[in-house]
Amino acid sequence: MVKRAFFVTFEGIDGSGKSTQARLLADRLRELGLDVVLTREPGGSPGAEEIRRLLVQGAPHRWSPETEILLFTAARRDHLENTIDPALAAGKIVISDRYADSTRVYQGVARADLGGLVDQLHHLMIAREPDLTLVIDMDPAQALERGLGRNSGEDRFEDFGLGFQQALRQGFLALARRAAPRTVLIDGNRTPEVIAAEIAGIFDRATK
Repeated sequence: MVKRAFFVTFEGIDGSGKSTQARLLADRLRELGLDVVLTREPGGSPGAEEIRRLLVQGAPHRWSPETEILLFTAARRDHLENTIDPALAAGKIVISDRYADSTRVYQGVARADLGGLVDQLHHLMIAREPDLTLVIDMDPAQALERGLGRNSGEDRFEDFGLGFQQALRQGFLALARRAAPRTVLIDGNRTPEVIAAEIAGIFDRATK
């Protein structure tokens, strides 16, 4: 049983199944009697949810990569102040569907070569890393089909097309190598139940 605050993030390309896995892990931990906060980015707090609509809706080229970085950072700061930090201070487990690594990959690699700017803003305004990051890796074509099939109205990044999803995947693979051992790469081309069982084992070992 986890006896301390712990911060877990799920990352991956659009449609990779990370949201499902974040929910499954939260459900498992709650069944064990643990106090869990399941949240998401962009969003996760009232102010950040307002910014979310600006980022995930509308035409693909609505914002420049530089503007996206500023919007994501503003949303993340509000999320950190109002959701993540208070929950961790109270000794809870926080599970977030996306966090700073998404900005490192989306705006720092796949959209533009702005990794240095992303890191500077993170250091100045966020300065918190997760204890554990699970990167769900999946075939980009299959993930894109799944993501667009949701018809969620939040398809702005999916609308950049398959080439963008392929660039994202390479960015996340590089991130998983670079940020190890914090990051663990998970094969997402399996059933949700099999993936969830692997993640449960990884979490249990990380929190011992």
